[in-house]
Amino acid sequence: MSGQTAIPCCAMRGGTSKGLVFRAEDLPADEGVRARVLLAAFGSPDVRQIDGMGGAHPLTSKVAIVSRSTHRDADIDYLFLQVVVDEARVDASQNCGNMLAAVGPFAIEAGLVPAGEALTNVRIRMVNTDSLATATIETPGGVVNYEGDARIDGVPGTAAPIWIAFSDVAGATCGALLPSGKALDRIGGVDVTMIDNGMPVVLLRAGDVGKTGYETPQDLEADEALKRRIEALRREAGPVMNLGDVSAKNIPKMCLVAPPRAGGSISTRNFIPHRVHEAIGVLGAVSVATACGLPGSVPAGLASIKRSAEGAVVDVEHPTGFFSVRLADGGAAALMRTARLLMRGEVYIPRRIWSRA
Repeated sequence: MSGQTAIPCCAMRGGTSKGLVFRAEDLPADEGVRARVLLAAFGSPDVRQIDGMGGAHPLTSKVAIVSRSTHRDADIDYLFLQVVVDEARVDASQNCGNMLAAVGPFAIEAGLVPAGEALTNVRIRMVNTDSLATATIETPGGVVNYEGDARIDGVPGTAAPIWIAFSDVAGATCGALLPSGKALDRIGGVDVTMIDNGMPVVLLRAGDVGKTGYETPQDLEADEALKRRIEALRREAGPVMNLGDVSAKNIPKMCLVAPPRAGGSISTRNFIPHRVHEAIGVLGAVSVATACGLPGSVPAGLASIKRSAEGAVVDVEHPTGFFSVRLADGGAAALMRTARLLMRGEVYIPRRIWSRA
């Protein structure tokens, strides 16, 4: 097509997120050029992302870049990139556990990992934090199955389950599970727990900032004074969490917690960081669940944790349901997600931005 560059990709839902999944070889190697390519592909910066494939929300403006891995314990490398909706910025500072659910099926579909006859384990190195996860995908007859009875809150209908096991994500970004060395700190006049078990998160009691913790995302986003205070707390927490100046970063996430009221373990409202999540991110849920089990932490006095022979189960309530996280000794976690291949084809960008030739 004259004047445009075609780039192969797939549109996929992973968990409660959606984005474009690319093979690394189909994008420019130079990070600056790659960022300009992705901004054009998604239509950023523009609050509607009308001139691109973005969905006008952080949860639908995501990128997964996949390649064969040279790591001895991984089959594929997965780099996550957040394309900012209203800024000309592509952020690589965090993982995304929802899109993680999509990269295993993609790797099989793309021939990067051979499919088994019933189940296929895809060992994934999360490049953003150099940590590992294993996704177990149904592949009856050697074909990825997307149909099934598994249901996750925040996604309509049912699909095939994808089980994801994490084993070494503690401190992956901040250098320690508790970056300050304590389960309880005080910043900006409020008690907080700062934790990183795959996603850097700051937890604080909703009541300490004048909220119940049961508000809708829309109500919280409409409270400009609250958003300013949350952002001030986030920026103060950044250096304490070994993240430095976080004013231009999407981490840490900020989580308001309250006692459960829907039969779960803890109620959450999550700033990601400037919009409020309609649910909760995968790795954010792992960090929140882990904090619930730490004596002296902000959520420990509010949470109700179920225990079994396999470990502790924390049902993290969020605005559209709950997310169950099973924790084992040493901080290991396992959880269930679903994914679906939505489209396979090419995304087009102006050739002046990048020409494959």
